[in-house]
This record gives sequence, C-alpha cells and structure tokens, in this order.
Amino acid sequence: MDKPYVIGIDMGGTNTSFGIVDARGSIIYRGEIKTTGYRTGEDYVEALGTAVNAMIADSGMTGKIKGIGIGAPAGNYYTGALENASNIPWAKDQVVPLAQLVSAKTGLPCSLTNDANAAAIGEMAYGSARGMRDFIVITLGTGVGSGIVCNGQLVAGHDGFAGELGHVISRRYNGRPCGCGRSGCLETYASATGVARTASEFLECKKDTPSLLREIIDRPITSKDVFDAAEKGDQLAAEVFNYTGEILGEAFADFIAFTGPEAIILFGGLARAGQRLMNPVKESMDKHTLTMYKGKTKLLLSSLNDAEAAILGASALAWEDKK
Repeated sequence: MDKPYVIGIDMGGTNTSFGIVDARGSIIYRGEIKTTGYRTGEDYVEALGTAVNAMIADSGMTGKIKGIGIGAPAGNYYTGALENASNIPWAKDQVVPLAQLVSAKTGLPCSLTNDANAAAIGEMAYGSARGMRDFIVITLGTGVGSGIVCNGQLVAGHDGFAGELGHVISRRYNGRPCGCGRSGCLETYASATGVARTASEFLECKKDTPSLLREIIDRPITSKDVFDAAEKGDQLAAEVFNYTGEILGEAFADFIAFTGPEAIILFGGLARAGQRLMNPVKESMDKHTLTMYKGKTKLLLSSLNDAEAAILGASALAWEDKK
C-alpha cells in the first residue's frame, strides 16, 4: 500500500489517546494529552495537532499516514463536528468542527464519529464482527452506547446521530431519571452506574437478605463491588446481575426485531463481568425474541483489548472512509 498507516484518536472526557496503526490493527506508536483545561476548541486542537505531528515526525512516518479517525462523545458522523458535548467544558452548548480543525493542523484527511460508532467500525475491521455485515455493538460503561451496522454500513440517520439505543425507554412507569432528561432509559439500568444503583435499591428493599455489599459503608458501591460479591456466592449481588440481564435481554429482543443483526457484541467495563452478565442476558433475549428471529442472532463479547480498542476503533474509521 502507498500509505499503509492511519492514526486513531480516542477523545475521552478526561484524556485523549492517539496512536499510529497499521493495516493489521497493531498500534505502532502512541501518545496522550489532556482533554480538558483548554479555553476553546481551537486551543485543544492546537495541543492535539502539535502532539500528533510530533509523533509522526519522531516515528519517521512522515508521508506514510493515510488519514485520521476520531472517536468522540457527541461526534457527528456526517459533519465531523462535536455537537453539544456536555461533559467537555470547551465544547458544551456549541458546535466545534473538530475534524476540520484537526485536518487543518495536521494536513491529513480526518473523519469523526461518536465513540460507540467507532467501536462498531473497529469490531468490523479488527474484532468479533470481522466478515459480518449486520451487527450491533453495545458499549456498557458509565452509560450505554451503541453502534449499528446494516448491510456493511454504519447507521447514522439523516442527521448523523442515529442509534442511541442506550436511550430507548426500557421502564416506562416509575423509570429511573436519566441524564438525557427522560426517565426509564436503558442506560439507567444496564450501565455500570445502573448496576450500582440497582444494588443500592436491593440493599434497601431486601433488608432481610444478607450481603457482603452491606459492609461497604465508607464509599459508594461500584459495579465491580457487585461482581466481586457475586463471584463469592453473594445471593443479593447475583440477583442484581440477573435483574440487569433481564432488562438488557428484553431490549436486545427489540433490537433484533428492527435490524435483524447476525450478532450483538458487548464491549466495555461492565462486559468484563463475562458469563455473570451474559447468561441472564441470553436467557432473557431468547425468552423475549419473536419466534421468527429465535436462534438467529449470536451474543458475543468483544475480542478487542480494552486498552487499545478505542484507538483501533477510531483508526478503522480512517480506513473505512478513505478506501
């Protein structure tokens, strides 16, 4: 190949990681800067572009980079802009043409999408979705994100923001309030924070059930606490995962009905709970899936390394858009 490398940039709420990636999905060089602490988007891009340009020069890759892909919260696949990224101070309540600014600073073509879409493209290029043309990636972290691929194409909708499955209403009556302003969204139950909240509610309403989680009194309970307790045979913690899996499986049955995916792939911190979560999810998904779809959709865990997946997903966007 004339230019056999791309750059992937993973823009998180606290740090921005980036790396040079080859066609096999190996990260050859990498770097990092802070995402916050800048007055404007232009100031952030000045720091990012300077760091990326230095990485290219120091690695001897000048002239060998095909393009840049960026995965970012509230990133618009069509416009290449951050639109109202509420958790990033310099991008809150405004539109920042990030891809355009980065391209101008580096001299390289640049594409951008939201982080969950980047994960889906990464799975298709390097991970569990290789060879698939219809699948959904669900990211289970602080929230619930999703990337939907149909007929080999990312589903972005007419405005670039389609596929927010974490904000499908899963509990309409007395649903938990969500940061999006609605109540009962899937991510309020099936995210890492949702699991911790369920545990707190169960501890309150099941006062007669003993639990190791009751020993945690000096800090908030985390989803890892719940997993660790469940692995030690804690009944209440196991019930939390069963409850979470039931809700997630119900949602997956609905997702299957409207896209007919070959697979649903789970990614993110909560997915590391493995079979503790996967078993109740699969049981619920099978129970609630329409007969015509039963047994047709695989439930898989991501095969990408957590530490590298975000950069790889973003880099795959550069390959995808520039082929």
